[in-house]
This record gives sequence, structure tokens and C-alpha cells, in this order.
Amino acid sequence: MAATELSISLGQCSQTGRKEINQDFHGALVPSGPGLVLKGISVLIADGISSSKVSQVAAESVVKSFLTDFYSTSETWSVKTSAMRVIRAANSWLFAETRRSIHANDMDRGYVCTLSALVLKSRMAHVFHVGDSRIWRLDGDGLEPLTTDHRTVVSSVQNYLARAIGMAETVDIDYRMLPLQAGDIFVLTTDGVHEHVTPRAMAALMRKHPDDLDAAARAIVQEALDNGSGDNLTIQIVRVDSLPTAEAAEAVSDAEFLPVPPLLDAGEVFDGYKVLRPLHSNHRSHIYLVEDVQSGQTAALKIPSIDIRDDAEHLSRFMMEDWIARRISSAHVMKAAPRERAGSFLYTVFEYIEGQTLAQWMIDNPRCDLETMRGIVEQIAKGLRAFHRREMLHQDLRPENVMIDNAGTVKIIDFGSVRVAGVQETAPDHLRAEMLGTLQYSAPELFVGEPATRRSDYFSLGVIAYQMLAGKLPFGPQAARVRTVAQLRKLKYKPVADHRPDVPEWVDFALRKSTSADPDKRHDALSEFTADLRAPNKAFTPQASMPIAQRNPVAFWQALCAILAATVILLFVMLGQQ
Repeated sequence: MAATELSISLGQCSQTGRKEINQDFHGALVPSGPGLVLKGISVLIADGISSSKVSQVAAESVVKSFLTDFYSTSETWSVKTSAMRVIRAANSWLFAETRRSIHANDMDRGYVCTLSALVLKSRMAHVFHVGDSRIWRLDGDGLEPLTTDHRTVVSSVQNYLARAIGMAETVDIDYRMLPLQAGDIFVLTTDGVHEHVTPRAMAALMRKHPDDLDAAARAIVQEALDNGSGDNLTIQIVRVDSLPTAEAAEAVSDAEFLPVPPLLDAGEVFDGYKVLRPLHSNHRSHIYLVEDVQSGQTAALKIPSIDIRDDAEHLSRFMMEDWIARRISSAHVMKAAPRERAGSFLYTVFEYIEGQTLAQWMIDNPRCDLETMRGIVEQIAKGLRAFHRREMLHQDLRPENVMIDNAGTVKIIDFGSVRVAGVQETAPDHLRAEMLGTLQYSAPELFVGEPATRRSDYFSLGVIAYQMLAGKLPFGPQAARVRTVAQLRKLKYKPVADHRPDVPEWVDFALRKSTSADPDKRHDALSEFTADLRAPNKAFTPQASMPIAQRNPVAFWQALCAILAATVILLFVMLGQQ
């Protein structure tokens, strides 16, 4: 395995011990290729409860389902999202199995087990934990515990398991994330081991077998048996041998291996496509209308612009667009065209959308009516929701990146700024800090270094809705000038009624909320925003009914100061007359 990849050494041992059956179960999976980069390495340990005769089934099921289902989740999801969903699904299934059994009301005899899972991805370790199995990290002469037992102590001799997989309809899962270093050693144990061997003793036995982790695992299990362990005994030892140094995008694109194509001319045949005419060019790309010579289908072929051809980071981001498009299915998001053959150059191919951008549409239809705005915004929201469900943020939602086809269907295009949670986990820090959107439509918190969230995309959509009605931006040029928190707080929203007196106050309330400078004050979901555009929000109060301090705080404080000043002058006059 190349030194630039994540690689581990693994030692394991599991014994029945003095019991009749082994209710522990453990497993590990080390994928190759993109799976290693996008999902990482999983190591798990589970321990069935001794009071149940079927808990070994639970332990085996939860480990096997994780190792299958985790790697079947969307590549765009973060480790946390993928693992949490898989573990909760396993918990629901085990709980349902108990409810269907003859011990429906006795969880002590049900399909119940503990679970501790370690996922190593890129240069980070992700720890998931429920119960009293444990995950440790070697620290000097001992072991540092990375998990906390979920046990309730009744007395010095009595305690019980307070949380486990399958114990209840829902489960709380402990999660933590920590940086990796080459040489790190992690240890996973069940209580049959760690209750009978001290952390210092385990560390000492591992030092005796530095090149044979299986031998170290067996030695620790034997030590626990010698010390009187009467339970099943399972241990896994994971050593991180090397960490990746390559960027995540290299695993999902051909940017480093394929040549950049030349500029194309109408009429020429390029890589199986006949170029019909240029469609669009900017500083990032050139787009052509092409016809697939083999199928006869038209498509939009996109090549990198001359300006970015020597920029490896931008080329990787360019190829990510195709990767992203093939993982989203929505009538309101531009689709990647079918690729029946491998390409010889660096380019992407998308469906050809015959129509116009929303930017051009707004020029042709200035200050549109409310119902038309609602219809377009609702379609954009559906496309945006498709990104968010895949843990993606568009980050560059603007009229130029929205197309309206000849049938009136609205589609989000251009994925060059999309942030993918599952890929971002492996990206270098400098990629995390880069602001990729367009100034006039980017949420103001991004200008002061705050991370993008779904509500950042909500802000962009709110600006678009406002602009469709008013022909202006809600903050004018102010938002793009924000560089400090103080400037952020001074942003002043201009009511849409200043431009369109015919727009109801409650619609302006929805637009004001969606474009709030404080992301916590924006809508919680896209559905809330689109609903507020069709009916007044319950929190809406007409201006005429609002106290002046709330309706116009500046005027209120000016008037109050004037009254106070007049009072002070009057007092001076009265004192002077005495």
C-alpha cells in the first residue's frame, strides 16, 4: 500500500472464556480505492448482555449491519451522519425483534448488546459508543479511555447497564472526533478484558509484542483469564501505520491524470462528441452544445478555462461537479449526461437545458408578480433540498446559476462551489476556509469567517426572491462590505415595500426573516420559507399594530432622547428661577 494512503495493522482475539457461548462479536473492514478515502476504515466490538439467550444474535447483527450498511450510505454524507443513521436503524430493528418475541416486555432477555465503533477516515478518528465496551488510545505507559461506560451504580456491589443497542425504541449515541497521527494505537475491549487487566498492564503486554498485534491481543486475553475473568473476552488492537497526504478530490476525479482539452470549434469532433456551437464562457469554464456521435443525443460539454489550467485545486473542483451531479436525483437539479465510454481528456458532460438563466428572465420580467415569484422559488427550494439531503451546500446560489427551461421547469446548475460533507472531512484546512460564493448573494456570516450552513443557502434564496419582486438587493451593496461582527450587526434591511408598495407586509416579513444577518433568526427549513410566502407566519404582526420601539427603533430612541433633553433644559430653567 502506498505511503500516501491511510493504512493500519490490526490484531484481534476473542474467546468464550469460562462461559458456554461467546456473546461478544467483533469485526473490521478496510476498503480500497475511493471507498478508503470517502468512507474510511471501520473497527467494531459488541458485547451481548449475559441475562439474554439471544444477545449474541444482537451483537453479531449490529456489527455486520454496520459493516454492510455504513459503506452503502451516500458518499456525500459525513462519517457522523452515516454511522448515526446506521446504528439507529440497527437499534430500531433489534428493539422491534424483542417486541415481537415472547419476552416483549423484558429487555433483559431481549436482543440487546453494547457497541463501540472506531472509524478512521483521512487524518481523523471517529468514535461511536453505546454501553460498557470500551475504546482506548495508547498513551505513554497506559491507555487513555476514549469512551465512558453507560452503567448506573446502585451500590458498591450492584450496578446495571443503563444504555445499550436494542434496549429502547431510540438510542443516544456518544460521539467524538479526534486527530490521527502515524503510530497511534487504539484498543477496543469488552468488559471481560478490561475489568481484569489494568490499562498499564495492557500497554506493557503490547510493548512485548510490537510486531505481532495478534500475539499481543492473545496475551492480554490470557492475562484476563489468569486474573479470574468469568466473562467472554474480546480485544482488538489497531495501529495507524500511515496517513494520507493527497487531497480528497484526487479520489473522486481524474484531474491529476487526464490532459486538459484545447478550446473547441464548431463542427469538430472531440472525444466522440460533435461540437455544434459555444454556449457560455467565463473565467472558470467554456461550455459547448454538442451531439453524441454514437447516440445522437445533445448535451452540454464543459471544459476548464485557460485561467485555471495550471491550478490543480481548481481542476479537482471542476471534476467534482460531475461526481456531485451523478449523486443527486431531482427534477430541479441539472443532471450529468450518461457516459458510455471513458474520456481521454478532462471535461464534464451535462444535460442540455434549452431555456434561459433566471438572471436573463428577471431582465425580461422585471418586478414580477407574487405568484410567479412563489412558483420559481418553490422549484429552486426543491432542488436545494436535494443537495441538503445529501449533506451538500450549494454555496453559490444566484440567478446566473438557475435555469428555466422552455417548459417552465426551474433547475439549479453549476456545482463548482458545492461543499460535500463526506469529502470535506478529508480536505486540507485551506479548502475549508475558502469562500466560494458570489458576494451579492452570499450570507453575511461568511464574510466574518463563520462556516457555511444550510441557512447560508436559505439566505441566498431569500435574496433571489426579494430581487425578483423589487429588482434590488435587500441590503444593497452593504452585505458584500462586511468584514467584522460589528459591521454585520449594522446591516440594514430595506423593506420590499419601499420598491413595491403592492407587496403585502407579511410577505416582506418572510423575506426579512430569510435574509436576516443573524443565521439563527432565519427559517429552520426551506418548507417554512415557502409556506411563509403563501400565508402569513403566526409570528407576523402588522406594522400598524407594532409598538413604535419595534416598528422604528431609530425614530423611537431619537424621540426619547429629544424628550429627555427637553426635560433637562426645563429643569435647568426652573432651577434658575428659584
